[in-house]
Amino acid sequence: MYIIAGLGNPTVQYEGTRHNVGFDVIDTIADKYNISMDIRKHRAFCGRGMIAGQKVVLAKPQTYMNLSGECVRSLVDYFKIDEEQELIIIYDDVSLDVGQLRIRKKGSAGGHNGIKNIIAHLGHQVFPRIKVGVGEKPKGYDLADYVLGRFGKEEKELMQDGYKKAAEAAEMLVRGEMEAAMNAFNKKVK
Repeated sequence: MYIIAGLGNPTVQYEGTRHNVGFDVIDTIADKYNISMDIRKHRAFCGRGMIAGQKVVLAKPQTYMNLSGECVRSLVDYFKIDEEQELIIIYDDVSLDVGQLRIRKKGSAGGHNGIKNIIAHLGHQVFPRIKVGVGEKPKGYDLADYVLGRFGKEEKELMQDGYKKAAEAAEMLVRGEMEAAMNAFNKKVK
């Protein structure tokens, strides 16, 4: 069984913001695999289904970004998964161009508070992740204001493509194709 958690902030106020791309990817995956996100448990909106012959739980933590680890820890404990292999975290990355992906087996938080909290709750940083680029913050912008901002029209189109690619990458990870996914998606988009 796999848990695929997309990070974001709850409430309408944050819908469509850069910081909520994890939620948007989960919605894309849920649509693609016809998984209903109608379960409210572990301080998350969840859905159970199948991807590539594997049971999956999709999750959108409702703890707010900076406390994502509370929800993820609860899910990992309840479903008794091996988080080093069967937990996939999807989140925004300001160091990547809009819609670009980077897939990693492990790594530091890189300044991302949601990942920092997950690492604190798991006690390690070894878990698969799909980073979705939201573009670098412009000079003079406050980082929090930037990630809580919304995409422009052209960026939205790039992000839709990024969400689809992230859904493909998640399927590859569920199939155990980490290296293939990294080779396919960890390259600059022109």
